[in-house]
Amino acid sequence: MAESRRKHSDEFKREAVRLTYEPGRSVAAVATDLGIDRSLLTRWRVQMRPNDVAEAAVHTGKPRTPSDEIQHLRRELARVTEEREILKKALAFFAKHRG
Repeated sequence: MAESRRKHSDEFKREAVRLTYEPGRSVAAVATDLGIDRSLLTRWRVQMRPNDVAEAAVHTGKPRTPSDEIQHLRRELARVTEEREILKKALAFFAKHRG
């Protein structure tokens, strides 16, 4: 049986595309985080102009305060630290099984 299609709001699409333009974020990573297909997110990027995305970011929320920025940076640091730990474990695993 065919799976029903999910509908995404324009705001969701704009925010998802905006995330792909953030430094250090790839389309694939954002798509995985949001639970959508990479090709769908790529299509949204093609359909939207970068100016539309920038304007949407300005109008969809309140400006970031220093405390918001600190929270954002702490979350980013935690994510990067977790990724580093995973890579360390993978390196140890493959080094152990190689020799």
